[in-house]
Amino acid sequence: MESRRWAEVDDYFNGLLVGSDPALDAAVADSEAAGLPPHQVAPNQGKLLHLLARIQGARTILEIGTLGGYSTIWLARALPPEGRLISLEADPGHAEVARANIRRAGLHGVTEIRTGFALESLPRLAEEGHSFDLVFIDADKPGNPGYLDWALKLTRPGALIVADNVVRDGEVVDAGSADPRVQGVRRFTELVAAHPRLSATALQTVGGKGYDGFVLALVTDGSPF
Repeated sequence: MESRRWAEVDDYFNGLLVGSDPALDAAVADSEAAGLPPHQVAPNQGKLLHLLARIQGARTILEIGTLGGYSTIWLARALPPEGRLISLEADPGHAEVARANIRRAGLHGVTEIRTGFALESLPRLAEEGHSFDLVFIDADKPGNPGYLDWALKLTRPGALIVADNVVRDGEVVDAGSADPRVQGVRRFTELVAAHPRLSATALQTVGGKGYDGFVLALVTDGSPF
């Protein structure tokens, strides 16, 4: 009953506040047709990412984990015409689906998808001198501690780091979990909590995508205020 009601509430708010969008709907449909896992964010969560990027005034965005490009479209739409989004995707097949979805959405001019393991791509971004206003982490959870390390190297004070899927159906509280995804999230969150340059919180979410949540961390200059 709970999960059905969560989905009904999502549908209610999505209908009023998000609405249907041809490019986003097609991205979901084409991702499904290509056999991609249905792990993209929910529509209201995509809108949240879009609003966060706009509130942030983001001109440069890094996404770690592209999948079919659904969240990429939401984030790229928040950019100014001269903005830039770089998304990292390990699976070449997923990347090709995402590129087609992004092109159909008319966002290929501000979006670049790089294929390969993120922990190999991230050092190259640093070598190229990139700095990002917003980093969205939504890839393999055991990699989250390493992604955080590079996110900090690729941002300045005032940047925002957002990590998805951190609640794991509540399993995040299980210190003895044998699931490497849970342990990756726990280590990531512990690193966030201990880092002197981060001010962070976490939000639990329920809805059509189940029970999960986000960590949001503001990069600061290390001062307490």
